[in-house]
Amino acid sequence: MRTFGPLGTALVIIPTYNEAENIKSIVGRVRKAVPEAHVLVADDNSPDGTGKLADELTVEDDHVHVLHRKGKEGLGAAYLAGFHWGLERDYGVLIEMDADGSHQPEELPRLLTALKSADLVLGSRWVPGGRVVNWPKSREVISRGGSLYSRLALDLPLRDITGGYRAFRRETLEGLGLDEVASQGYCFQVDLARRAVKAGYHVIEVPITFVERELGDSKMSRDILVEALWRVTAWGVGERVGKVTGRGGRPSKP
Repeated sequence: MRTFGPLGTALVIIPTYNEAENIKSIVGRVRKAVPEAHVLVADDNSPDGTGKLADELTVEDDHVHVLHRKGKEGLGAAYLAGFHWGLERDYGVLIEMDADGSHQPEELPRLLTALKSADLVLGSRWVPGGRVVNWPKSREVISRGGSLYSRLALDLPLRDITGGYRAFRRETLEGLGLDEVASQGYCFQVDLARRAVKAGYHVIEVPITFVERELGDSKMSRDILVEALWRVTAWGVGERVGKVTGRGGRPSKP
């Protein structure tokens, strides 16, 4: 039976763009839920002053850090920058978390406990015990449908492939080929999940309660959904062609 090494210090990466209404609350909740963890706010030069508010938090708490980025480049680019920042500083666990409170920091200890016997833990809305709060039915249908389509197209044994509440061991991220990742939004999450499964990493889904944001505007858009659809389709076709031609291998960007 495979054994897993110690986790090491955790870094919670929180990408932000115009999250001034939420940033202090979410960072405070993370620090309370997992006091030993560090937090990295990856801000895309938010015009509402989110980055400045995050800087103020670093003065009060040496476990909080800010990565100021030049502008809005998308969720995937922000996470990749955060991953590289954390890997360069030898964090043992890197965690994805939304800034708007939809990912509850109080569930972090459960994800970290599961990671003791896994390479990657996904916070899942669609496994038994998982649920969403304050979502319109139309959005639930889109999310469930996106995960179902991705699961079937890519032959993945996961229920919630598009979710963004995740805990990675550093060794897992180092083995995923991050320099080859070019996808964004929903598709970025699908890309990392498929890379982990295809590379043979042990992936666990833990039920979470996803709570729709109360403050600020959602970053979901039609462009993000369209990108996810065409990229997942391209990956699925490419993998099937690779199996037929004998040229299958590690996933790469289309």
